[in-house]
Amino acid sequence: MTEETPREVTVTFTGSCKGNPGPGNWKAHLWEPATRKQDTPTGDVPNTTNIRMELTAALEGVLRVKAGASLTMIGSNYVVQCMNEWIAKWQANGWRKGGGGRVEHRELWEALIEAVKKHRRVTWRKA
Repeated sequence: MTEETPREVTVTFTGSCKGNPGPGNWKAHLWEPATRKQDTPTGDVPNTTNIRMELTAALEGVLRVKAGASLTMIGSNYVVQCMNEWIAKWQANGWRKGGGGRVEHRELWEALIEAVKKHRRVTWRKA
């Protein structure tokens, strides 16, 4: 029996904020080349931070893709570097940074980690 090839989906995500904190918005663009299917969820938040909006965009993008897909996540340098390099260290250190300070937005990082576990493969790339 052969294993089915996973659906390939690209999620480009971005978040911004006017002031930090201040009013912000997020956007994720989902593209499935095989079916040419697209979706672009967005959201506005009255009082937030830029990082929170970038994380929300990534999370909302992942959550909109049916489990088992092969995802390419394209977004901010910060979120990509965190997912590729720092997350495992933060978890091992009890959600503390190298200097001992706590990792901000832990609840969003944990939600993103759980969401990507539902997919076959996730690749993180800088925009």
